[in-house]
Amino acid sequence: MANNGNDDERGFFSERWIEPPAKDKALKDKSTEKPHYHGHRDRLRERFVAGGPEALPDYELLELLLFRLIPRVDTKPIAKALLARFGTFGEVLGAPVALLQEVKGIGPAVAVDLKVIAAAAQRMARTEVRDREVLSNWTQLLAYCRSAMAFENREQFRILFLDKKNVLIADEVQQVGTVDHTPVYPREVIKRALELSASAVILVHNHPSGDPTPSRADIEMTKQIIDSAKPLGIAVHDHIIIGKKGNASMKGLLLI
Repeated sequence: MANNGNDDERGFFSERWIEPPAKDKALKDKSTEKPHYHGHRDRLRERFVAGGPEALPDYELLELLLFRLIPRVDTKPIAKALLARFGTFGEVLGAPVALLQEVKGIGPAVAVDLKVIAAAAQRMARTEVRDREVLSNWTQLLAYCRSAMAFENREQFRILFLDKKNVLIADEVQQVGTVDHTPVYPREVIKRALELSASAVILVHNHPSGDPTPSRADIEMTKQIIDSAKPLGIAVHDHIIIGKKGNASMKGLLLI
């Protein structure tokens, strides 16, 4: 069937419920029955309200999201397929739009909707660290960095710029690289810190492989930035590496 440009996989047009003409009362009654998943949706919502998000496993919480995005389809198989494809709830929301669409039942509209939800979650996490003294809010800082970077499929080099009270004044992605490398130029890091009048920085980058263990190149690059920053009175508090399997602090590992 030709697509007229108005319908999408969410069913707002293409899967609109239309009662077929009934030849007799029995057929009419059968045609107006609610789909089998309606009761399931009500029960899931009730469990969520009563017990909160922890009352639902990942696939059911994902189902709950998909209820609104795909209102006229049984979303349990789609939720399970997404988790089977990407692994975790976070990895589903972090997956690129093109890969999300490879899962049956997920088209362009729903893929973008999932990315909007991911962006909202990142924005919420960022409010927990913005304009606050970050060294005393380390858990929130790590949560924000994980939400922003853990499931990216390319390396990102992010810099958190702090004032003299260690309050976050800017958060910028300076470089985006390949799946296993990001070019970082110490002079550019220092130049930007001076432009923002930052007294300290926290360096953050991700390992798309999932393993947050610092490489030799990571350690050497960090030491170069520290050596360049120190004469100018700019402290490098840490270099955090974010991976799907966790995170690593170079300071905590006594590497800097």
